[in-house]
Amino acid sequence: MKFEIISKESTGAARRGRLTTRHGAIETPVFMPVGTQGTVKSLTPDELEDLGAQIILGNTYHLYLRPGAERIARFGGLHSFMHWNGSILTDSGGFQVFSLAKIRKIQEEGVIFQSHIDGSRHMISPEVSMQIQMQLGSDIAMCFDECTSYPVTREYAKQSMDMTVRWARRCKQAHALPGQALFGIVQGSIYPDIRRACLEQLRDIDFDGYALGSLAVGEPKEEMLAVLEAITGELTESAPRYLMGVGTPEDLVEGVRHGVDMFDCVLPTRNARNGMLFTSQGSIQIKNSRFADDDQPIEIDCTCYTCRRFSRAYLRHLFMSRELLVYRLNTLHNLHYYLRLMENIREALQEDCFDQWRRDFYNGLQK
Repeated sequence: MKFEIISKESTGAARRGRLTTRHGAIETPVFMPVGTQGTVKSLTPDELEDLGAQIILGNTYHLYLRPGAERIARFGGLHSFMHWNGSILTDSGGFQVFSLAKIRKIQEEGVIFQSHIDGSRHMISPEVSMQIQMQLGSDIAMCFDECTSYPVTREYAKQSMDMTVRWARRCKQAHALPGQALFGIVQGSIYPDIRRACLEQLRDIDFDGYALGSLAVGEPKEEMLAVLEAITGELTESAPRYLMGVGTPEDLVEGVRHGVDMFDCVLPTRNARNGMLFTSQGSIQIKNSRFADDDQPIEIDCTCYTCRRFSRAYLRHLFMSRELLVYRLNTLHNLHYYLRLMENIREALQEDCFDQWRRDFYNGLQK
């Protein structure tokens, strides 16, 4: 993996870069659509490519449980299995183990948990997480970590961070797939000093990139922004910076402002299935009765397939009728919005006018 900084905002921390993996170059800042179970829900890989997706996220926990990493490996890895030619980042499985498992026991060796599918018991350790991600053959693997909830005490955040660092060392030792990058995850909840201590130790281990975890887990927005303000600039300058599981369009803009390079979130795809659609003037709920006779597209100047062909009235009809087509059309629009947002940010950074672009972005939301 190679990462280069192409340009930096002259008046702030935002930066434009290029991340190159075995599957090509990725222009940053970048948003990664989430393909939890080897698919970005309702869309084909060709549609993702046409939308401009450069890299997607696969979920270690879900793919381990079903269909199984060994089975995917027999098909040549996740790229071949799902027929995706772009880059793939796989998460460690930590977030799902801690958020979805009905029964779990955290111990030094790893985490024993109960499958949400059939109730069977499993154990994921740092070594197991690395083995799964190597079998999946992703371009970027993430260290196994504990994703803390909110709120947690300072004492628990410190204890959790210490274990995450110990697990990170074990991940580095177990990781052995040439060409697959490995990112460390900075933990410490809302406590900047604990996150700094974590980052210092992760730097000593030496990873290809660094992520901020356990944000957007229920903390007030100002708490998340305070962590970004305190920590992002201290992440290694020459390595990619990844803000995990975040978030709204405003979150992406603020993350970029603080120097973040990579984002992922289920929000555009999940909200699409729930009828919430993103526009430059804010989100709309397509089920609202005011759209029943609306002949306009979701957004007038949007060039996505959905907006070029269909009215709000038709989309509302499909949604109220629970027709499957609406999930595809809504997802196409929302991902187009997110990917164009990042493209516009990159152009603003290239032209060194991000600060003005950001003001225009917020002014648009207020119209």
